[in-house]
Amino acid sequence: MLQQTPVVRVLPVWESWMERWPTPEDLAAEPAGEAVRAWEKLGYPRRALRLHACARELVEVHGGEVPADLEELLALPGVGEYTAAAVASFAFGVPAAVVDTNVRRVEARAWTGNALPEPSYTRAEARLAHELMPDTSTPEGIAEANAWNAASMELGALICTARSPRCDECPVQASCAWIAAGRPAPHYTPKGQAWEGTDRQVRGAMMAVLRAADGAVPAAALRTPGDPAEAGSAPQDAGLEPDAVPTLRALRRLAAGAEQRERCLAGLLADGLAVADGEGVALPA
Repeated sequence: MLQQTPVVRVLPVWESWMERWPTPEDLAAEPAGEAVRAWEKLGYPRRALRLHACARELVEVHGGEVPADLEELLALPGVGEYTAAAVASFAFGVPAAVVDTNVRRVEARAWTGNALPEPSYTRAEARLAHELMPDTSTPEGIAEANAWNAASMELGALICTARSPRCDECPVQASCAWIAAGRPAPHYTPKGQAWEGTDRQVRGAMMAVLRAADGAVPAAALRTPGDPAEAGSAPQDAGLEPDAVPTLRALRRLAAGAEQRERCLAGLLADGLAVADGEGVALPA
């Protein structure tokens, strides 16, 4: 959930998720669509599908237990190097370099003198992350390595922030290469992701309609532009559940033409985030 999503947005969803599905067995027993529905507005909803698939594999292959082995973690659906390392280190005390955005920023500033890490994770960054890990040949070293993971993440999240770093409070300011260089500006201009008018925005609005409905939503209601004020009463909306009308109204407010809506709906179906149900569309079973 935390991948590319701030903690403040994740926390309430995570709490309700864990209350509903405290174990992999609990999640695996539910339809995949319920995981997508519970994902709410966290974005990148394919993560919910992968998490559901991961829960099922944990039940079917690992007896409902999360493995501690790094390679077994990497073999799970939706689990990449960062997630596998984080689970291994924080849940099982198995030392592995945990490198998220915060850690990358700390290492870029303190060791390479750059204001920001490269736009994409590089091999040089990976080498540096592993070189900075304490020696793990002893039990003490293993404990230090796991503490390093937690400390470097926290340093980046609370002190060495992207926009307003609190360098005067930083415990490594005396040896920080970026401070020594005079805190130069980033060597590139970060490009923010567009949202307004994008397929991501339209797909998200369509997913909101599907989550709000208990059953299938008329496909024509999703793919056809129309007057927001007539949402739920227009001919193409026949059969739409009343609970889904507010979200359909929000979808209709978007300046997206029929071609873009058709493309976005086709993308949701292709990604498995929605399934065709007769003349309607629903969350996956």
